[in-house]
Amino acid sequence: MTRIGVLTGGGDCPGLNAVIRGIVRKGTKVHGYEFVGFRSGWAGVLKNETTPLDAEAVRGILHVGGTILGSSRTNPLKVDGGIDQIRETMRAQQIDALIPIGGDDTLGVAKRLTDEKIPVVGVPKTIDNDLAGTDYTFGFQTAVQIATDAIDRLHSTAESHDRVMVCEVMGRHAGWIAAHSGLAGGADVILVPERPFDIEEVCDHVRSRHAAGQKFSIVVVAEGAVPEGGDIQSAFDTTDAFGHVRLGGIAMMLEKEISHRTGFDARMTNLGHVQRGGSPLAYDRVLGTRFGVAAVDAVAAGHFGMMTSLQGTSIELVSLEEALREPKLLDPDFYETAEVFFG
Repeated sequence: MTRIGVLTGGGDCPGLNAVIRGIVRKGTKVHGYEFVGFRSGWAGVLKNETTPLDAEAVRGILHVGGTILGSSRTNPLKVDGGIDQIRETMRAQQIDALIPIGGDDTLGVAKRLTDEKIPVVGVPKTIDNDLAGTDYTFGFQTAVQIATDAIDRLHSTAESHDRVMVCEVMGRHAGWIAAHSGLAGGADVILVPERPFDIEEVCDHVRSRHAAGQKFSIVVVAEGAVPEGGDIQSAFDTTDAFGHVRLGGIAMMLEKEISHRTGFDARMTNLGHVQRGGSPLAYDRVLGTRFGVAAVDAVAAGHFGMMTSLQGTSIELVSLEEALREPKLLDPDFYETAEVFFG
């Protein structure tokens, strides 16, 4: 009987359990497959740490946030003999193919395994929505809604105290969350990684609102946004196994600069991992389910080295190579729409 290994890597994301459920339900019911769940992403594959993954294991998880398999940022390509360890685990578990669910790092490993002739079908996962090859990734809409709800709440306290509220959201390379939540939440300034910002221009937007009688402002900033001629801001000096610096700190810088330059009271809020947590929206449950079903169908058809993808309203397959070629950055036209409401 065909046995498939499933793992979730990188940061957790609303909708992961919907993907797992879709894989297992379609795989067992239609294809007659057996499934092995690996604990904690690629770490579980390296250590041969598994958990049962059958119809009973995925019952009642559709609405649950996080991942029942656990996750990590382990990079097996940085481990001596990592690929050989993966092969050995697959032999020990009699696994015929792997379905890793993750972002560019997790799928980058999947691409390398494909090059090594290991059968892999990937599922894209990132709340940042910056993976090429798919219009949207599950979890993004939920993160945007969480951020929008927070911005709505910041409006009321900002107006009550005549403050400038700076809200930092996730987005290392791309400003999809910042732009969507900022536009939906009525932000007065939106700062994204794709466009280095002029701090004085930001302050001018705030001053113009105050001059017009609006005594409060909302600034939404992606964690990866940078000032012109400056560097990315981080309050941390640690990196993960894939070499990424831990971000967080741009809102603190903006709070200080806006207060100093304008004389207005500014306060910052970093939403951080709140954006990853909780129950996924209906949209992400459906998209995750569709991705899971398509992934196991791809295994059945022998379409290895591919990734599930949303193209318009259809689920398609794209090569991992294409999906990982470069990050999918924010659409300039979308940002220009948001700019209409700045200041």
